Amino acid sequence: MTIITKDITVRHTIFTLTNQRALYWKEHETLVVSDLHIGKTAHFRKAGIAIPSAVLDSDLHRLQTLIDHFVVRHILIVGDLFHAENNTDIDQFQRFMQANSSVSFELIKGNHDRFKDAFYQTMNIAVFKTHKDIDEVRFVHDEQHCDADMFCISGHTHPGVTIKGRGKVFIKLPCFEVSEQRLILPAFSEFTGLNTKRTVDYAVCYGFTAKSLFAL
Repeated sequence: MTIITKDITVRHTIFTLTNQRALYWKEHETLVVSDLHIGKTAHFRKAGIAIPSAVLDSDLHRLQTLIDHFVVRHILIVGDLFHAENNTDIDQFQRFMQANSSVSFELIKGNHDRFKDAFYQTMNIAVFKTHKDIDEVRFVHDEQHCDADMFCISGHTHPGVTIKGRGKVFIKLPCFEVSEQRLILPAFSEFTGLNTKRTVDYAVCYGFTAKSLFAL
C-alpha cells in the first residue's frame, strides 16, 4: 500500500491529506477519519446478502498502516464509526483497538452511532455528542453543528468526483472537499457510496487513487 500525502494550509494550520482516506494533523499527532461504518458488512451478511468480511479487513489494514506511517497518539472519528447493531465486525474492531492500546480513540457521534454511552465506555472510546473544538478548528459529523467563526472538519456526505476518461468512460473517485470554511472528509470505509455534488461551487476537491492525490 502506497501512502501519498498533500499538505494544505488553513488559517495558518497545516493539515496533511492522504490518498488513504484520512487526514493527519501533525501538530496534535492526530489522525482524523470519518464514516468507517464498522458492522455494516456483518449486518448485510446477517440479512442474507453475501458481503465478504475482507472489506473490513482491508479497512483496518489501511488504518493500521496509517498509524505505523505517522506519529499517531490520537484517532478522531468524525461520525459513523459504527453502522448498526452489535455484531462480529465490532468484536474485530475491539481487538484492533487492543492491539493499538497506546492510541486514544475519540468519536463525534454520527447518525449511525446509536449505542448507549455505556457501550462506548466499555470500549474505551471518548464520545462527543455534537462536536469537538481544538484551537480554531471544529470537528463535527455534519454541517448543522459547524460554527461560522471556526474552520469546520466534517464527514457524513461521502464526497466524490467524476473524471472523464477515454471515450464515454467516466470514473468516480473519493475526494476531500475543501472550501474557505470547511473540509469534508471522504468516507474511510470502501464499502460506501459517493456523492459527486459539491457543497459549494468554489470548493477545491482533492481526488485520489491507490497511487496518486491531485486537486480538481
